[in-house]
Amino acid sequence: MLRNGLEPWHLLVLAIVIIVLFGSKKLPDTARALGKSMRILKSEAKAMKDDEGAAVHSAPGDGAVR
Repeated sequence: MLRNGLEPWHLLVLAIVIIVLFGSKKLPDTARALGKSMRILKSEAKAMKDDEGAAVHSAPGDGAVR
């Protein structure tokens, strides 16, 4: 059913629909907001990963403060 997935003309139609719905004036602001949100999400995910690694490496009897 979805053997070919997205072909180039699918992406073209999708881009045209997005431009018509949102207008060309709001697209740069929307893209900027999306990029900022992705950077925040990436930094938060990295912080969570670092916190998990620090918790795993500190054993209960090694004097680490929790």
